[in-house]
Amino acid sequence: MSTRLALDPSGLLGEVYISFWIPAAVLTTALAIKLPSILKLWRDPLLRAVGGLLLFACAVFAFAAPGTIAWTNRVTGVPNIAAPWVYSLLTALSASWLLLVVHWRNGHTDRREQTRRATRWVVCVYAAVVIALWVLFALADVPVEQTRNLDTYYAGTPFMREEILLYLTAHTVACTITTRLVWNWIRTDGLDAWLRWGLRFLGIGYATNLLFSAAKFTAVVARWTGHDLDWLNANIAPSAACIAATFVAIGFIVPHAGQYLQDRWLVRRRHRELKPLARLMRTVVGSREPLALRATAELRLIRRETYIRDALLQLSRFLDEDLRGRTYEAALALGHERGRAQALAAAVTILQAVETGRHAPDGDGGTGEPDTSYLLQEIQAVSEVLRHPDEIKAVRTLAAVPAESMSTHD
Repeated sequence: MSTRLALDPSGLLGEVYISFWIPAAVLTTALAIKLPSILKLWRDPLLRAVGGLLLFACAVFAFAAPGTIAWTNRVTGVPNIAAPWVYSLLTALSASWLLLVVHWRNGHTDRREQTRRATRWVVCVYAAVVIALWVLFALADVPVEQTRNLDTYYAGTPFMREEILLYLTAHTVACTITTRLVWNWIRTDGLDAWLRWGLRFLGIGYATNLLFSAAKFTAVVARWTGHDLDWLNANIAPSAACIAATFVAIGFIVPHAGQYLQDRWLVRRRHRELKPLARLMRTVVGSREPLALRATAELRLIRRETYIRDALLQLSRFLDEDLRGRTYEAALALGHERGRAQALAAAVTILQAVETGRHAPDGDGGTGEPDTSYLLQEIQAVSEVLRHPDEIKAVRTLAAVPAESMSTHD
């Protein structure tokens, strides 16, 4: 350790290390979130690519941990056999990156043949790399177990040297292509905001993976030239890989979790915004709306909407269509846009109907068949208007002006 720190320019980087289990946990979370969709739509090649990517990423960090490497070597009885196994997993992960962007970018009907050709090319090339890794390991002489510094320790060993260069090259090529395509896609118009943020995290993750390759290559080349930069291989490269994997996992989580949280927030906000109208309808029904503390946000919203619409149907016989027409014109005259004017007119009409209903004898009601379609469909807009009594008062006051005076505003 002292030698490593002496060669470390900062004197600190040699101690940098991030637990492999942190990105493994984040990747597992991302896989758990995506798994229902993957199983449900298994025939979708894009979802299969995502599933394969997350699965291989989890496996890489599970088997690349120094403790797991030592366990694998001990169980098999073959020194350093964990190396080709981890290299193979990393190569498969690199292939899954390419397959993902292939299906992302070429998943349209008119590009199916192009997608199939690209998929076959990626699978064949990276499968050949995996086979070559095992052949080279079988030919190499690596008797001394290395759990953290194998790449630099055997950097000059015949066949093992070629194996190290092969897996690093396959990883770097895949990472470079994927990074470029993802960042190009981020600049595409029409992307959903959550998807764009997810792609940004993916782009950062793949770009950070290039630091992993750069640190590994630098440490290996340093060994060839008689220098010792093993701290790059033992500390910086694994830490870069952990950070990169965490960003990639977040990139997959953000679009789903973000959309889910946004939907939940919109449901709760809609429920809250209906409160003024629900409180007003309580005077019509004479009882509170059904309350279930353990009900989901969606169910509470449905119950509130149903409660309001039922109350409006009871109130419909007291609705004054002439009043709604006058208040609508009055709202337009005050400068409100059409949608706002409709909501104000409906609010005034409902308030007047509530007052009429309170003093009307049982069984008494208005004449004609009022049009309740707008009221039943746009309860959100009407409830929002009830939060602004000053606007309602101004419209109500102007609507009370004789028709001859109102015509001057047309």
